[in-house]
Amino acid sequence: MNDFLPGHFYHVFSRTVGRELLFRSEENYKYFLQKFQSVCSLHFSTLAYCLLPNHFHFLLEVRQDSESQAALQAFSNFLNGYSKAYNKLFNRHGALFQRKFKRKKIDQDSYFSQVIIYIHQNPQKHGLTNDFRSWKFSSYPSLLSQKPTNLKRELVLDWYGGIEGFQKSHQLKQDINLPEEFSLE
Repeated sequence: MNDFLPGHFYHVFSRTVGRELLFRSEENYKYFLQKFQSVCSLHFSTLAYCLLPNHFHFLLEVRQDSESQAALQAFSNFLNGYSKAYNKLFNRHGALFQRKFKRKKIDQDSYFSQVIIYIHQNPQKHGLTNDFRSWKFSSYPSLLSQKPTNLKRELVLDWYGGIEGFQKSHQLKQDINLPEEFSLE
C-alpha cells in the first residue's frame, strides 16, 4: 500500500539522482523547510527531520483529518515545487530526486524510538560533522529548545521520558536497517 494512512507515523526519505547536491547554500536548506511547511503542514505533523547535502529524512504523522491521497499528493507537490525552484535557480534540468520518495510506516514502538535517533545522528554517520548535535539542519536542537516550533516537541520528548531521557537515548549508537536501495555507502 503506497498511501499515507491518517493517524499513522511514517519515516519518509529520499536522495538525489547521482548523489548530486540537494542543498548548495544555507538558503536552500531554509527554503526546503519553508516549502515543506507551506505545502505539507495541512496533512502532516513533523516529529523529527534531518537535511543532508544529498538526502533528507522526516518522521511524520499523517493528520487524522487528512485524506490519504491528498497527503500523498501534497508531499509529491512539495518535492516537485522544490525541484522546479532549484532547477530554475541553478539553471539545471531534469529530475533532482531518485524516482519516488520512500516511506516506511512505523508499526513498532522500537522502530519509532530508533528512527528519531537515527535521523538525528545521520550527519555524524555520514562524516559531515563530529557531533550530530551541532548539525544546523536537524530537529535535534529545536526539540531541546524553548523557542516556538512546528515540531510535535512534547510528544517526542514525552516518548523518551523528558529532555534528559531524550538526550541520553541519543548518546547511544543506534543500528537501523534502511532499505538496501537507500544505502549511501
